[in-house]
Amino acid sequence: MSKTLCGIDCSDCLYDGSCGGCIETGGRPLGGDCMLFRACSRKGANLCGGNERYLDIIAKLKAEVIAEFNALGISGMPEVTELFPLVGDIVNFEYILPGGAKAKFFDDTRIYLAAQLEKSGQPADDVPPACFGLVADEDYLMVCEYVEGGGDPKILAFLRRDIVRRKECLKDK
Repeated sequence: MSKTLCGIDCSDCLYDGSCGGCIETGGRPLGGDCMLFRACSRKGANLCGGNERYLDIIAKLKAEVIAEFNALGISGMPEVTELFPLVGDIVNFEYILPGGAKAKFFDDTRIYLAAQLEKSGQPADDVPPACFGLVADEDYLMVCEYVEGGGDPKILAFLRRDIVRRKECLKDK
């Protein structure tokens, strides 16, 4: 089994055989950087295993990003309580921009913190249900809305994380 910092069981991975795990690949399990590995490296955590410090760094980073998502106050979005490390090609939808151009905003090979939340307050007969997709890296937060399975995605928020943190600080004063 490949070794990871975040505790993911590599034997359950969708990318069976194409990923060496973050420790063996220097934080680039699928070719792109893992934001959790980078955060641990920047804080000087021992990446050779057996060091609980990286779990604390990851927990603090997740708590920070969760607070930032919750601070957005998006209507119908339930409280964010957990984020998961996910590879970009799972969360990197193609969006239609004003004028008809299509764009993706993230790298398909990077590992991000992400989650899918079912939109609250939907009628029971809403099939398929609307969902919120949340994606964060070191610099940006994105919230989109789509039908379950990723169809018809629409960007609701795309912000630099430092701006969200400043707004939170102002709110606390």
